[in-house]
Amino acid sequence: MARGAAHHRIKCVNCRAAFDAAMRSTTAPRIAPRARATLPRGRRVMASADAPSTSARVRELRNEGAYAVLAKAKALEARGRDVVHLEIGQPGFATPENIARAGMRAIEGGATKYAAPDGTMELRDAVASYVARTRGVDVDADEVVVGPGAKPGLFLPTLAVVDPGDEVVFPDPGFPTYAAMVDAAGGVKKPVALRADGASFDMDALERAVNAKTKLIVINPTGGNPTGGVMPREDVERVAALARKFNCWVLSDEIYSRLIYSESSSGSGDVSSDGASNSATTSNADDDSVFSIISLPGMKSRTILVDGFSKTYCMTGWRLGWIVAPKTLAERVKLLTVHSVGCVAAFTQVAGVEALTGPQDSVVAMRDAYKIRRDYLVDALNAIPGVTCAKPAGAFYVFPNIASFGVSSQELADYLLEDAGVALLPGTDFGANGEGHLRLSYVGDLDTLRDAVERIKTSLAKFASRP
Repeated sequence: MARGAAHHRIKCVNCRAAFDAAMRSTTAPRIAPRARATLPRGRRVMASADAPSTSARVRELRNEGAYAVLAKAKALEARGRDVVHLEIGQPGFATPENIARAGMRAIEGGATKYAAPDGTMELRDAVASYVARTRGVDVDADEVVVGPGAKPGLFLPTLAVVDPGDEVVFPDPGFPTYAAMVDAAGGVKKPVALRADGASFDMDALERAVNAKTKLIVINPTGGNPTGGVMPREDVERVAALARKFNCWVLSDEIYSRLIYSESSSGSGDVSSDGASNSATTSNADDDSVFSIISLPGMKSRTILVDGFSKTYCMTGWRLGWIVAPKTLAERVKLLTVHSVGCVAAFTQVAGVEALTGPQDSVVAMRDAYKIRRDYLVDALNAIPGVTCAKPAGAFYVFPNIASFGVSSQELADYLLEDAGVALLPGTDFGANGEGHLRLSYVGDLDTLRDAVERIKTSLAKFASRP
């Protein structure tokens, strides 16, 4: 120990002894104890339950059912149960290697700083070219806004166009964010039922719902969640006619646009254990073209096109999506981005450029694999007594009807999780009109799907035989 440090310690000890002696002295001034805080009679310290209220715009928000069921399933697994997961819409394939390596190289090269709020010019140019190629519409980079996933592409444009009291029409059952974003904007929700096969709106009901108060129509035309339905062209044209007639916006959620299955493909050929086919695909024809409402006459000026990378390129965790909108609206969405998320990670955007401009073989292979899994699952579910299941034309979900079991979809979903160890979603997680249905995701391999079907079949037979 240094001499100065030792001297300081001795001095401090002596000071402490003198202080203690002074406190014991009757003549020493006493230090009064700290006064205890008191409140006037009848006043209480506010507990967390008494905290100031939240705003009306968030009071009605609910969690996505998929996350809630995942939490229940994880709790069962923590207790040693084996659970088959069919609840999450997470692609069952890894991010393609060329995309992942582009992102890693970008990190190594220093692309870890702030980027432009609406996206890098390289990515916005790539999106503009991609939309021109896939939708047949010329787009300027200034009409593109990049965000951390496609959800901001749903949420922020809704905040930008919907005022309190404006009506917003959307599908029910439909993606839960549709209702949430209307609540957050202070709009009036106008859910519209789907037709029996889930492919499109009940078009008569849609035409009754849209009126002069309608500010926004939301469609999910290129593979819907939860049904997997793909809207017929004539229905999309009718939506466009309504939008022009009542001068309202259309938000077209096309996140599953590259996962549309052609029924001209036989699905025959060698099949691996994960459902991948060695036969050539004819899904989305032989190219990556997508019919979109934005390509119809008079619609580019009133359409918000939403798409992203999570489903097509298996990039859920990269958080990258985009919108195309008229320049004046894109500028407003850019400002909302500035004041909310700020920007998307620069290295993620480099990976996005590679995804759009690089080889597309992985998209074709994944689409083929999903089609085989879909065909297996639809046939297997229809073979279970009491279950009927339409064959969806897109996405990676099926939405079987289970109304014959005489209980709510929530009750049956809970039963299948507890009894069969199969995690799936009740149809009511997607709106009141989802009652009588369950949603199953077929992102897992064929062995996983076979296991799930056997468990479901056994448990439903047990359920049906109950007194």
